[in-house]
Amino acid sequence: MLASVLKSEKAIEVNIQIVRAFVILRQYALGYAELNQKLETFMLETNTQFSDIYQALTEMASQNEKNQKPIKPIGYLAYEK
Repeated sequence: MLASVLKSEKAIEVNIQIVRAFVILRQYALGYAELNQKLETFMLETNTQFSDIYQALTEMASQNEKNQKPIKPIGYLAYEK
């Protein structure tokens, strides 16, 4: 609009620079949205993987507790009188 009102070379150059700035800003916003989507997908995938790992470790710990035998104490027992 500046170029159409002022009709000078400088106004045309400024107008072109403004349009280019908005184009770059739009590309940045689209890139940010795409990056944000990829990050969300990555977080969901890793949360699922960590959930599976946590579940497997919990099962292993419960099986380990079931399979443990009582430990006999080592050494002499002192009896109090």
